[in-house]
Amino acid sequence: AATGLANSTAIQELFQRNSDTFKQMFRRRAFLHWYTGEGMDIMEFSEAESNTHDLMCVHYPNYLASRTM
Repeated sequence: AATGLANSTAIQELFQRNSDTFKQMFRRRAFLHWYTGEGMDIMEFSEAESNTHDLMCVHYPNYLASRTM
């Protein structure tokens, strides 16, 4: 058996694409009724977006800086 560990910054593009899609859908309130109907609060979505952004800022600051310029 073998185990391989790797650190790849390619995941940053996936996080960014996921964040962009989330922002677009949340802005339109797409599918939000399904989640609020099951008991989720709208603020949980804002908190999840903030947590993802914080993760990107901590682990991939150069990538975010290049996207804002």
